[in-house]
Amino acid sequence: MSEPLITLLAGPTASGKSRRALQMAQRTGAVIINADSQQLYADLRVLSARPSTEDEALAEHRLYGVADAAEAWSVGRWSRAVMPLLAELAAQGKPALLVGGTGLYFTALTTGLADIPDVPVEARDAAAAAFDTGGEAAFRRRLAGVDAAAEARIEVGDRQRLTRAWAVARHTGRALSDWTADTTPLLAPGTWTGLVIEPERETLYANCDLRVAQMVEAGALDEVRALVARGLDPALPAMKAVGVREFAAHLAGETTLGAAVEATRQATRNYAKRQLTWFRNQTPGWRRV
Repeated sequence: MSEPLITLLAGPTASGKSRRALQMAQRTGAVIINADSQQLYADLRVLSARPSTEDEALAEHRLYGVADAAEAWSVGRWSRAVMPLLAELAAQGKPALLVGGTGLYFTALTTGLADIPDVPVEARDAAAAAFDTGGEAAFRRRLAGVDAAAEARIEVGDRQRLTRAWAVARHTGRALSDWTADTTPLLAPGTWTGLVIEPERETLYANCDLRVAQMVEAGALDEVRALVARGLDPALPAMKAVGVREFAAHLAGETTLGAAVEATRQATRNYAKRQLTWFRNQTPGWRRV
């Protein structure tokens, strides 16, 4: 039996995924495909630690820097972009190496993605207005009446997911939780193999701190300055990337550079910890490195 042509390489930020992916691609001829929600954005090369142009020249890279910060890519949109690409590579007999730290992307591939109808902007705006008018506690009570599972699952303060759950339920007449429970894996069993990079936590945190220092040297402040100058909606995914809020506060004169760097280091460590926990819980059968 031949080896699967698709390899899923997951792990937390600053764990060395990109370096290992490049080594694997050079050895196998695989095409490296982005599975990280922040590395999709052209505006976040530094803050998302996208592969350098030199590394991109050493192996074929796809779906990196393909979105503008004004766009809001979802797991569904990424899936619709990646599946035709995988089919194209399979037809050519080329191995694919999907690399990233966005757990939901891997879930869509291996467990399934709900086929939720598009919700019109009017319904989304109505949900947001209800949230802003009555506050989160009142909104949660209303959401519990139409989707108790979503209300219990969504973390406190996550306005985007709360309002989406409400809008989906009101527009479709079916709870978002019911939609998401009715799923089919995008990748057939046996067509892929999974690998998780799982460093020791102390090593990972040290790498996170080093990563932030390297970002500052590489122009993170200029990148944030350019984003802020566009006046984009702060709720957009790109604007919520780790480091944007922290460095924007410094650029606005609200904090020192040192304080912004330390805040970004802490936020990066927290993010890496969540990713590490997620992959340990959600990918128990994957090989560990």
